Amino acid sequence: MIEATWIWAVLGIVLIAVEILAIGTLYILWFGIAAIFLAIVTWLLPNIPYAIQLIAFAILSIGSLATWRRYYKKTDSNSAVGQSQGEEIGRIGTVTQTTSPAQSGLIRFTQGLMGSREWVAVSDEVIEANSQAKVTAVEGNTLRITKIN
Repeated sequence: MIEATWIWAVLGIVLIAVEILAIGTLYILWFGIAAIFLAIVTWLLPNIPYAIQLIAFAILSIGSLATWRRYYKKTDSNSAVGQSQGEEIGRIGTVTQTTSPAQSGLIRFTQGLMGSREWVAVSDEVIEANSQAKVTAVEGNTLRITKIN
């Protein structure tokens, strides 16, 4: 009969391998670590009853997973390159194509804004070409502007 030590060791290695190769969420990792820990314990104390081993595995797995979930702080891995973070609001540019509530126009900036000098602009009022306008909001890839008096 196969010893419990080898069963726990193989189970731990398989669970950790599945975590590394397929999932990558770190949930299964804790079950694999608990199984490896039980392999070490059963190697040191080979006469532990199977029921105690299973209970210890459940407690270690769920306890370590709960502890990890409590203290784990997910970092933002999304890049903000090319996305507005609100810094553009208030920037002033020159309207190059008339904009109105019924028609989108264009606005140009002397320095690039989010990687481009010219942007599609919308407004709640008619703003003629060659007028100065201020950015009030970023709506997707369109800038909402108002005329500067």
